[in-house]
Amino acid sequence: MRSSNPVFSRRGFSRDNGYAGFNAQQPQAGGPAAGANPYAQGTGDPYAQPGTNPYATNPYAPTADTQAGAPQAPARPGAMTIDDVVTRTAMTLGTVVLTAILSWVLLPVDEANIGTSYGIAIGAALVAMVLALVQSFKRKASPALILSYAAFEGVFLGVISSAVSTYIANGVVAQAVLGTMAVFAGVLIAYKMRWIRVTRRFYGFVMAAAMGFVLLMMVNLLFAVFGGGDGLGFRSGGLGILFGVIGIILGACFLALDFKQVEDGITYGAPREESWLAAFGLTLTLVWIYLEMLRLLSILQGDD
Repeated sequence: MRSSNPVFSRRGFSRDNGYAGFNAQQPQAGGPAAGANPYAQGTGDPYAQPGTNPYATNPYAPTADTQAGAPQAPARPGAMTIDDVVTRTAMTLGTVVLTAILSWVLLPVDEANIGTSYGIAIGAALVAMVLALVQSFKRKASPALILSYAAFEGVFLGVISSAVSTYIANGVVAQAVLGTMAVFAGVLIAYKMRWIRVTRRFYGFVMAAAMGFVLLMMVNLLFAVFGGGDGLGFRSGGLGILFGVIGIILGACFLALDFKQVEDGITYGAPREESWLAAFGLTLTLVWIYLEMLRLLSILQGDD
């Protein structure tokens, strides 16, 4: 299982057999787990025989519905559980929230200090991006790297949120937080009720849409930097509202992919340290949704 920034990529269990592990055959629901489980004991155990391919199983293949009736791998010591994911996600998100509050308080955005605060926020954002990229391409989770990313990301979010609340719309930050929580709860309920089914086609559509979205935003940013104003207008007015809604929908889709990765990790007996990758992916997605929600609400309230 590999979690990474929704801007760049989403990988499933496979690192060696192709992107997102879509090249291998998925076991049929109800079949024996040991022959298809990439973490099973015996000849299929990637940690017992390094020479074999540990990721031959494709948890996203369309030949079987792994969301409904996936075979459960035999329990083994050190396997990832939902409690591990919840605990590490709480630690990561807690770090984001704590540093965001501290930066809100310690880095004021009044006229005398806004330049310094913005400079620190931009620097923190760049460091967070680099740390996220490093972790995204690492083969194993690094708790220190993930928590460091969360700390720097929190500094950036705190300053940006303070500036939006001060200069654009007071109270919009609380609304964005509540909106992010609502999206998370809604997608979780829809996933558990099987209204959302993560398949290979779903994955491909989300990734294609995300790449197109990011490319458009990068072009818009370049026009804004070199041409001034709002660039191509994708982040203001009617187009800004449209792209804000699209960004939130993409974030919701990435949440579904995150939930699928967590479910597959538990089903196939992924090692416990993989829960850090799950926490990392969930944190990245929630930050994405919060920023898009904050931008959308700012546009809506700024037009009032």
